[in-house]
Amino acid sequence: MTANVPDPLPPEAELALAWSRQKVRGPLSIALQLDRRLARIVGRTHEPVLGQMRLAWWREALGKPVPERPRGDAVLDGIGMHWQGREAALVDMIDGWEVLVTAEALGAEHATAFGKGRGAFFAALASDREAEGRLGAAGMRWALADAAAGVSDPAERAVLVAAGLAAGDPPGRFAAGLRGLAVLDLLAMRSLKRGGRPLMEGRGAPLAVLRGAIFGR
Repeated sequence: MTANVPDPLPPEAELALAWSRQKVRGPLSIALQLDRRLARIVGRTHEPVLGQMRLAWWREALGKPVPERPRGDAVLDGIGMHWQGREAALVDMIDGWEVLVTAEALGAEHATAFGKGRGAFFAALASDREAEGRLGAAGMRWALADAAAGVSDPAERAVLVAAGLAAGDPPGRFAAGLRGLAVLDLLAMRSLKRGGRPLMEGRGAPLAVLRGAIFGR
């Protein structure tokens, strides 16, 4: 269940971290690392019950006080350091991934639940409640775009893309400290509009990165 080292992050995640301020970089890095760990569990699950058991390990670990959690796992230790008191958003992420384990066929309601849960940690990084709506929509778009780019079934990809494009987009810019999330949001929107292509594919990806990093939208 545990590992001493974190998984490598994709290029768009590394860019998001590079454009995030120090206060956000630690929590964002750990959330993305947890997401990779959960994705690996789901991707290797062939029996839903076994997948649910592996996800339950994480849910139960996060439900314990930090001193009572297992030690020695880079991601779990990082959660204790950067997410103490905000673990509910990471539990939402676990619940989101579990949707893919239990769904017999991916429908619109499953995609929406998955996107909201998986991307819930975006809003948890907001410094004020006014920004939560925008960040929640951005997190959902990123979660669905990234998933769409990774599936091989065209029908499932279409469902994920449709759910991502349907996510609300409240007006306003991302705060300066959250420009890394703006990078992920713009890359996700670009990916969804291109039918679920990889986030960093094509010449336009670097421009989206700069737009998010500099202008915040």
